Amino acid sequence: MKDAITDLLTSVEGLVLFVCLALGFAIGKVKFWKITLGGVAGTLIVAIFVGMLGVKLDSQVQNIAFAMFIFTLGYMSGPSFFASLNRTSLRYGIFTLVEVVTILAVVAAATLILHLDEGTAAGLLAGGATESAVVGTATDAIGKLDRTPAQIATLQGNVGTAYSISYIMGLITIVLVTSQFAPALMRINLRDEADKLWAKLGGGAGEEGTTTQALPEIVGRVHAVTAADGRTVEQVERTLGYAVAVERVHRDGNNVDVTPATRLQAGDAILINGRREQLLNAGDVIGPEQSGIAGTDLDLDIQQVVLTTKEYNGSTLGQLRHAIDPQRRRGAFLTGITRAEHHLPVQDGTPINAGDTLQFTGRRHDLDRFVPGIGFRIDPAVKMDVIFIATGIILGMLIGTIEIPLGSIPLSLGTGGGCLLAGLAFGWLRTRNPRHGQYHPAAAQVVKDLGLATFICAVGLSSGPQAIDLIARYGIALPIVGVLVTLIPASISLLIAWKVLHLPAPLTLGAVAGQQCSTPAATAVQQAAGNTTPLMSYTVVYAMSNVVLPLLGPIVVAMTGILT
Repeated sequence: MKDAITDLLTSVEGLVLFVCLALGFAIGKVKFWKITLGGVAGTLIVAIFVGMLGVKLDSQVQNIAFAMFIFTLGYMSGPSFFASLNRTSLRYGIFTLVEVVTILAVVAAATLILHLDEGTAAGLLAGGATESAVVGTATDAIGKLDRTPAQIATLQGNVGTAYSISYIMGLITIVLVTSQFAPALMRINLRDEADKLWAKLGGGAGEEGTTTQALPEIVGRVHAVTAADGRTVEQVERTLGYAVAVERVHRDGNNVDVTPATRLQAGDAILINGRREQLLNAGDVIGPEQSGIAGTDLDLDIQQVVLTTKEYNGSTLGQLRHAIDPQRRRGAFLTGITRAEHHLPVQDGTPINAGDTLQFTGRRHDLDRFVPGIGFRIDPAVKMDVIFIATGIILGMLIGTIEIPLGSIPLSLGTGGGCLLAGLAFGWLRTRNPRHGQYHPAAAQVVKDLGLATFICAVGLSSGPQAIDLIARYGIALPIVGVLVTLIPASISLLIAWKVLHLPAPLTLGAVAGQQCSTPAATAVQQAAGNTTPLMSYTVVYAMSNVVLPLLGPIVVAMTGILT
């Protein structure tokens, strides 16, 4: 049976990859209490067991997949990363600094005590930090060591095995610490603290940010003019609130041109769009609501816009609203903010950064007038500028070949580090010249997920043959180190945020999850908080750690070589 399976997997080119992906992502969806491993970790576990059959994936596939993943990671993180380098956001850099220094110190101590090799040390660091990209950069660095091909293959295999053990332990630890243990130690009710912060940002009592709303945010209403007789459109809009626009005035069977100075008359039927909560008293201000009238129908458009305007970087939504002329933003309603693929609260107190994706709803001509002054619109018809992106990957690979001697170790960024830096640079260039480099977020997510999973599959397959030997050699020490690599930096950061920076509890826990680049932890904290306030700090720290942590791969390999 074993030989038949091995023959099948080796006889069909690429079959083993998709077998591991299918089974791995299925395992990754299984929920253990409130935790799921995710598709990447699931793929690694499956690949390690399949690799024990002696099946491997072509090394070229592995390198291409990782280059595409790490470049895309840098490309999509670049705008947020550089936007975080401002006076307001830089204080969150302490969390990434704590993470980097502490995990290196813990792994160094483990190396001295347990006599770890370069591959095992790198895998423990990558898993404990829950940063899969470190696996790739460390594997690149190991490949450049002055060792025999057999020794290099063993060390690279050890990366995957140690990572799989450390990742599982690290994931469980960071989820429990941020969502359960930390609130108990702080003696706070996280949901109450999140509600307080939500209200401080400008949200109403009881508003939730974690579930899909049953009613739409932007609504249209038709009202007959009685109370507003003789008032201008501008006066009516100011009375109702900033997020309201009179879009149609129907008079004597015809639509009349609408300007701020248009004066309403008794008997007019007007169509108004705006936020639902600001239209609740429209009947008192204008007149009774009516059912739809012919000629008042209106189609609304939705546009995704990447913020690029420098003067708005670091502003709150409230500051942005007051900085923009009311007539310029008239009819354009902000209905969503996304940073690092996470939705942020749409409240006046929410800070926004260059690189954030803003979603606007309104009439097409209103959006076309307003959007260019904010940033560049994501064209849904263009998924990927292949020329621009392929050029970036080429440059990244070339940068990765540059070597700087560190003692007897040729230190280089490798394909991973080179493509990461190239991705950051090209992502920044995209914000400077939005006509080039379109990379739709959905397409980027597919490339990231598939690229990383393919690379991790190749690592797992090569780890399989020596996985049992490595586990037998270190035993229970591997999972213990995995827990410590996660727990120690998280505890230090929790103390700093709570006692030194005096951050609100939701921001404290979001930042701790962000320094680990742990989306499951962020989700757990968000669910415990009951709204999206923890994501405000999570996304800032995540952008920094997501760039810095992958660069630790060559560093931990060099450090372990020196210590041993």
